[in-house]
Amino acid sequence: MKLLTSNSKLNRTVAVSMASVLSLTALAACSPKEAQTDNTERVLRIGTLQGWGDDEWFRQQFTELYEFANPNVKIEIVPAVDQSMYRYSSQPMNPEEQPDPMEELKKMMQGDNPPDLVMMELNNLSELVNENLLMPLDPLITADKIDTTKIVPTVLDGIKDMAPDGKLYALAPLFSSSALFYNKKMFQDAGVAFPTDGMTWDQAFDLGRQLSGGEGENQKYGFSFTTYQGGDSFYEMMLYTQPLELSYWDPTGDKMAVDSDSWENVWKKMVDLRKQNIIPGPPNWEAQPKEPGPFDWDNFLSGRTAMAISSYYYINELINANKMAETNDKLEPIDWDVVTIPTHEVNPGVGGQIYLQGMMGINAKAANQEDAWEFMKFVNGDDWARLKSRSQGTLVSNKEYLQPREGMSYNIGAFYQLKPAPVQDEMEMYRKYPNLYMVQSIGQQKFQEVLDGKKEVRQALKEWQTEGDAMLQQMRDDPNFQGGNWGEPGMPLPIDEGVSVEAEEVVEEVAE
Repeated sequence: MKLLTSNSKLNRTVAVSMASVLSLTALAACSPKEAQTDNTERVLRIGTLQGWGDDEWFRQQFTELYEFANPNVKIEIVPAVDQSMYRYSSQPMNPEEQPDPMEELKKMMQGDNPPDLVMMELNNLSELVNENLLMPLDPLITADKIDTTKIVPTVLDGIKDMAPDGKLYALAPLFSSSALFYNKKMFQDAGVAFPTDGMTWDQAFDLGRQLSGGEGENQKYGFSFTTYQGGDSFYEMMLYTQPLELSYWDPTGDKMAVDSDSWENVWKKMVDLRKQNIIPGPPNWEAQPKEPGPFDWDNFLSGRTAMAISSYYYINELINANKMAETNDKLEPIDWDVVTIPTHEVNPGVGGQIYLQGMMGINAKAANQEDAWEFMKFVNGDDWARLKSRSQGTLVSNKEYLQPREGMSYNIGAFYQLKPAPVQDEMEMYRKYPNLYMVQSIGQQKFQEVLDGKKEVRQALKEWQTEGDAMLQQMRDDPNFQGGNWGEPGMPLPIDEGVSVEAEEVVEEVAE
C-alpha cells in the first residue's frame, strides 16, 4: 500500500473535487426532472451496518449526485452500530461485548423511525429476506420496465442466488471480482497455447506444469493463487475450495468437518502442486537475486509466475509497471491478458469471490418507499454508471458501460462472466468464538507438517479434527478463553515438537 504525502493528499482532494463538479454538472443536464417538478421536502433514511461518525466517503461515493439532482430530498445516513463511540474510549474492546451489527440493523429496521433503504453485504441478504424485512423488487422492476439484462451475470445471479426464493431483493451498482492474469511472453517462449475462458482447475494446473521450471533465482512457476510473494497455500486454497462449499466446521459450528475425503483430496492436490513447484511457496530468501529489482515483491510483475489470480484493481499495478518500463531500460514491459478464474467440473460456470459495493434493499417498513426506489433506480441507472465507470478500482454493474482501461484491449468479460462462488457466512461462528483464528492456526500448522513430509494428509486432518474439537469445547466452556502458549492444551504445537502430555490428555478426552 502506498502512503500519501500531504501534497499528494491535497492534489488528490483537488482532483476529486474537480471531477465531482464536472460530474454533477453533467448529471444536472441529464436528469433534473425531480428537482424541477417536485419541491416537496422529504427525508430519505439509509441504514448501514456500521459507521465511523464521518459519512463523507459514503456521500461522495453514493449520494452526492442524487442530492444534487434532487435538492428537495434530504438524505440521512444512520449506522446500526456507530464505531466512533469506541474510538476515544479508555476501556479495552471486548469482542463479546460489542453489539452485533446485523441484530442492531434488524432492530433499527423495525423500530419507530426505520431507515427506508438498507445497505448490506451479500451474505446478509438471506437472513433479511427470511425474516421478511426487505421488499421484493421484481414488481417494481416490472412496473418501471427496468432492463435487468444490463446487469452483469456476476452481480445479478449472485444476488438472486442468495435469496431463498431466487427473487431480487437488492441491487448493487458497483462490484469487484477476480480473474486469472497471464504473461503472454512466458507462454510464447515455452511454445504453450494461451489460457482460455472457462478452463477447469485441472486444465489450468496442467498448463502451469508446462510453464514451470528452473531453480534458485531462476525458478519459474506456472500458476499462483495470488500475485504477491507469500506462498501460504493453506489460506490461498480457499479460492479453490469456496466453489465446492467446503467448510472447516459442521452446520452446528460446534464440531470440525475436516476429517473427510473431500478435504483429503484438496490437501493432496495442493501439496502435489507445491512439491512439483507449479505453485510458489514462501520466498526463498537465500535464492533471491543479489540486486533486488523493483518488482521482487510481486511474483507476476517480476516474471516468476506465468499465471496468477488477482482482482480487477491489479490492472492499476500493471499499467503503472509498464509506464515505469517506458523510462527504465532495465525493466521489461509486461504483455498480459486475463481469462476467467478456473472452475470445477462438478460446479461449472461458478467462479471465485465477488465484492458487491453499494448493495441496497428497501426496508419492508420504510416510511418513504417511493424515494427509496427512485434512489435505487438512480444509482443503478445509465447516467450514474456512465460517470462511475471511470473508477480505477471497481467495476460498474451495468455492462453497457464496462470498457477496458485507457484504450486497452484486455478481456474485461473475464471479470463478470462467471457466477460467484457461494458465500459462506461465518460471522455467526466468529461471534460465537471470537478467537476462532486459533482453530484455523492448528490446520495451518498441520498442513505445513504435511509439506515437510512429517505427516500423511489424512493423519494431519484427523489430528486437526480432534484438536480443533478440543479447542472449540474449551471456548464453549470458557467464553474468555484466550488460548495459551505453544504446546499448552488446545493450542497448536510447534512444528518441530511432538504432542505434549497435556495436549494429548485434552485430545483423548474429547475423542472419548
